[in-house]
Amino acid sequence: MIKYESGNYDVIVIGAGHAGCEAALAAARLGAKTLLCTMNLDSIAMMPCNPNVGGTAKGHLVREIDALGGEMGINIDNTFIQSKMLNLSKGPAVHSLRAQADKNRYSERMKNVIENQENLFLKQIEVVSIDFNEGCVRGVLTKNGAYFGAKAVVLATGTYLKSRIIIGEVNYSGGPSGLAPANELSESLIEAGIFLTRFKTGTPARVNKRSVDFSKMILQPGDDKIVPFSFTSRNIDRDQINCYLTYTNDETHNIIKDNIERSPLYNGTIKSVGPRYCPSIEDKVMRFPDKEKHQIFIEPEGENSNELYVGGLSSSLPEEIQIKMMKSISGLENVEILKTAYAIEYDCIDPTQLNLSLEFKNIKGLFGAGQLNGSSGYEEAAAQGLIAGINAALLVKNLEPLILKRYDAYIGVLIDDLVTKGTNEPYRMMTSRAEYRLLLRQDNADLRLTEIGRNIGLVSDDRYEIFQKRKDAINAEAERLKNVQITNKKEVNDFLINLGSSELKKPISLYELIKRPELSYNIVKSLDKDRVFLEDDIIEEIDILIKYEGYITKQLEQVDQFKKIENKIIPNNFNYSNIKGLRVEAIQKLTKMQPHSIGQASRISGVSPADMSVLLVALEQYFRNLNK
Repeated sequence: MIKYESGNYDVIVIGAGHAGCEAALAAARLGAKTLLCTMNLDSIAMMPCNPNVGGTAKGHLVREIDALGGEMGINIDNTFIQSKMLNLSKGPAVHSLRAQADKNRYSERMKNVIENQENLFLKQIEVVSIDFNEGCVRGVLTKNGAYFGAKAVVLATGTYLKSRIIIGEVNYSGGPSGLAPANELSESLIEAGIFLTRFKTGTPARVNKRSVDFSKMILQPGDDKIVPFSFTSRNIDRDQINCYLTYTNDETHNIIKDNIERSPLYNGTIKSVGPRYCPSIEDKVMRFPDKEKHQIFIEPEGENSNELYVGGLSSSLPEEIQIKMMKSISGLENVEILKTAYAIEYDCIDPTQLNLSLEFKNIKGLFGAGQLNGSSGYEEAAAQGLIAGINAALLVKNLEPLILKRYDAYIGVLIDDLVTKGTNEPYRMMTSRAEYRLLLRQDNADLRLTEIGRNIGLVSDDRYEIFQKRKDAINAEAERLKNVQITNKKEVNDFLINLGSSELKKPISLYELIKRPELSYNIVKSLDKDRVFLEDDIIEEIDILIKYEGYITKQLEQVDQFKKIENKIIPNNFNYSNIKGLRVEAIQKLTKMQPHSIGQASRISGVSPADMSVLLVALEQYFRNLNK
């Protein structure tokens, strides 16, 4: 019931987690008067699970968020306590940055940025329903009776919708980290015709640092050289806090097996689907009975906190079993648990109800972002929030939405996967999901996306100047190297032979010489008399561009082929039922999905190559008749 009208906004964002923060900041920075609603001001950008940002593929997302003008990369650069570059033994396509955050400082800094952002208004309120009229968003109603008008609404509700905490035989209505759930909003969405489902996630226990024997564990230090997430960050020098590695053992596994009937995952208490790529310890033990041990990472939650995160030990077993299980692990024999591990079930949507802009297909002005859309992870949430916030602001301005393609960014892959294929489990970004991952490296996110962010108005002058200087330096140096000729004189060949490289038979450009696997830009420094100082990130980019030039060219050719079908647009509300030869399943899937292009149609589960051939012929006939 509306008690009073409390003002009008261009964009209202519901939820201030990682998706909501990026959505609200993006909309406000694009000039939209924006309201950010949170149930608790102390939960802004909260990290209820592992307080880290990045990791395999996720690091790519953070770099892309930063390149487009988002905040996550800058925020973690200012608040991390340990930084590591992962997968360095593999190729540059899968190198991924990961940083452990001081979770309280991370949240506090993001809150401060939001509080001081022009056009952005922050309120601690619970939204209980959304006002719709003739398929359009009109506003939101709060639990206290306040009504706020809106031209666009971004749903970024995380794991709060009708959420339940499950620990063994104990389960109760509750949100993450002891916060309250949002029990009323789901009904409003259902009444609007939005299909909801239930997913499950979980988080390990937190333990007291003073009760842990680190001498029995393996030290996991951060990298000596700190690589920042944000392209605007430079020369970060910070004391890092160590993490530690230990393992489960036979005793741990036997405790789990002896009590498996008390696990909500195995006795039927939990019926919703959890993340396949982040399984609980009981799931790992039961699914991989031949595995003698599982890694357990002990990671600090903050510089001034004794809370330690027990990575790899997610569980919903009863509390007393968790204590017994944990004390069987080396270094944790006398452990004191500060927060019990738990599973959490929550409402989310079928993301195929969304357009690629993340706007609902049947409700103008309503956008979905983050775990509401069936994804998992802070980075996936923030990426979607950024795009939803951008497109909500563009909608208010009557401008075309920003849609990143699969060849543009991991963000494009993430959104296309969710919207086109849907997901029957919490979706996690992985490098294997990206067909063009050699082009979509984390190191070149700015070169791919900063111009896009600039064109929509999200990249500031300062950011753009940093980008231009880096881009110009890379291009200038690559061109210079092509013009530096290395002769086949004796001292040069002796130098090459000492490095295990073959001698030159004729002069060659330094650019071509660096292509040799055993050589690099820095290794051949002594052959380059005119070299000037360059930052390490520029040198890395030059090495990659030179060494992988052939592969990059081939992948660009593949993208050109992909664009041909991706750019074949399907008219809105195209009638598939009239197409002869199209299977019934394909008609149903295409009618439900209403794909934007032939490319998107081809990725819909249940639409076969034969169906696509029939559809292409039908579309050619359609456009031929249209042009008569």
